[in-house]
Amino acid sequence: MQHKSSEYMHWAKTQSKARFNLATSGVGAFPLRELPFDYAQLEINGNNPYGYEPLKRAIAGRAGVDADCVVTAEGTSMANYLAMATVLSPGDEVLIEHPAYGLLVDAARYIGAEVRRFPRDEASGWVIHPAAIRRALTPRTRLIVVTNLHNPSSVLTPDAVLREVADLAGSVGARLLVDEVYLDAVYEGTPRTSFHLAPEVIVTNSLTKIYGLSGLRCGWILAPPDLARAMYQLNNLFAATSVHPAELLSVAAFQHLDAIRERARRIVEADRGALAEFLDAQPGVSAVRTAWGTTAFLRLRSGDADEFLAHLLAEHETSAAPGRFFEMPDHFRVGMGVNAEMFREGLRRVGLALRG
Repeated sequence: MQHKSSEYMHWAKTQSKARFNLATSGVGAFPLRELPFDYAQLEINGNNPYGYEPLKRAIAGRAGVDADCVVTAEGTSMANYLAMATVLSPGDEVLIEHPAYGLLVDAARYIGAEVRRFPRDEASGWVIHPAAIRRALTPRTRLIVVTNLHNPSSVLTPDAVLREVADLAGSVGARLLVDEVYLDAVYEGTPRTSFHLAPEVIVTNSLTKIYGLSGLRCGWILAPPDLARAMYQLNNLFAATSVHPAELLSVAAFQHLDAIRERARRIVEADRGALAEFLDAQPGVSAVRTAWGTTAFLRLRSGDADEFLAHLLAEHETSAAPGRFFEMPDHFRVGMGVNAEMFREGLRRVGLALRG
């Protein structure tokens, strides 16, 4: 039976809110009043049948690709769905990392693909081992799916590893889909998009997690031009045209993207410092330490994580994302980049809950 919903997204929309909300996954919202834009230029309708050309050029320029390789989409989740649904047919085999962001698995199953997994092992730092993919690969594999930075751990995968995985995909006529929505949280020496690494690579991204512009729903896919055209044709089933005011505001955002990123960086780095202090002092949890990212994946050393999080919410007004949504029920994910004072107090309350 096809999966026709996302348990995680339902939980995020209805149960994640708390006075001290550590269940976030991206930075705080960027204020519209701080976006330089001449609102006299705002229009309801525009010429955007297969993407708004100025926006496609802005994305292409940022990524260093031709605009014919850009498919605009409603956020990263829709970009991932369009990419997978274009490449996969019912019964095709897809390899997805474990642990994984739940929507990737849900979307693949909804398409009717046969989902197989390869492990990212916590003991080795949640890294991707190409040998594990090689063992899981079969002649029926049509797509390999990874996140970079990894969601939920924020581990960065080097280009050399991604290139090796792309070669493995190519060896059976498959493609590699890399969700890069968190990649720009690598603030120093930000890697170039992996789309350039090999012809088998497809990339998804958006302005949501690292820029605080979720409401613009500005997502995109980077794909070879023939595949990009097929994705636009598939999207005709779902969206005649995009919301043009959001496209205009997204073009304006691209003109100031570095400044927008720096605004959130200060909060992310303060939160990462607070998290490091917390982990140093707290024996009740452990985590793979990373240099970048807006999320961290904490392992509860003893007890039931769902019970712990229920207690944390009820007694300490603090929420975090349950690890079961990433297929790791003894873990929970915390998010950084919204409000440093709130985050530090939330961690203090996690510590109180760990003490009982």
